[in-house]
Amino acid sequence: MDLTTKIAGLQLANPVMPASGPLTGDDQKMLALTDFGLGAMVTKTISTKAAEVPRPCIIAGKNYIMNTELWTEYPPEKWKGEFIPKFREKSSLPLIVSLGYTVEDLEVLVPMFDDLADAFELSTHYVADDPELMKHLIRTVKKHTDKPVFLKFDPSVPEPEVMAKAVEEAGGDGIVAINSLGPGYPLYRELKSSPLGSTHGFGWISGPVIKPIALAMVKRVASSCNLPIIGVGGISSADDVIDFIMAGASAVQLLSGALLYGKSI
Repeated sequence: MDLTTKIAGLQLANPVMPASGPLTGDDQKMLALTDFGLGAMVTKTISTKAAEVPRPCIIAGKNYIMNTELWTEYPPEKWKGEFIPKFREKSSLPLIVSLGYTVEDLEVLVPMFDDLADAFELSTHYVADDPELMKHLIRTVKKHTDKPVFLKFDPSVPEPEVMAKAVEEAGGDGIVAINSLGPGYPLYRELKSSPLGSTHGFGWISGPVIKPIALAMVKRVASSCNLPIIGVGGISSADDVIDFIMAGASAVQLLSGALLYGKSI
């Protein structure tokens, strides 16, 4: 069966890739996933400063992961000078570099990684409800790169159809839907509180439990623009991949499913 997938000019051997997160947090982690036959690789989100990740940062339930991971705990210079070059030495997979979060951050980061990336995924919560800010963000980024630029939608985007059109009109190349959902509060009765190390014990939910929400977002975006969509949220089987493609996605990402059921999925 030919699973070759072309998305925004990227040629993939198949439509499956990891989502940005703890399993793609450095070169060794990314290389450990390449033996599973992925179509592309996605870095953990890089920002202008290293994140101070609260601990504990990840817990699991039967059908969900809840995390307080933030972005990468390494500075961008570490990715630029070490992680990505080492990954490139040993893998020819198309590489999508995930960046965040503000326009000011991206004006620094996109030129910094343009020579190493095959495409960019932008994770930004600051423009999720303002089409004009979204357009400004994309146009700013596109001044610094000719590589495909994907916008990752937060599930809180109030009007995904409007925002998808804004991405398209501003010259964006695709949409990733969706990011994790939250905040949530995992109350453990024996602790009388949340086990997560964040300030108030809040976390962000991913995994199979959010699949219907992710599918709805994919379907809404697909109905409103002509951009390719990478579906993410709740994928843990081949049937899930087919569901997302039927809803309008051209490719998919997964990560929480691999944390719950093992990377071999």
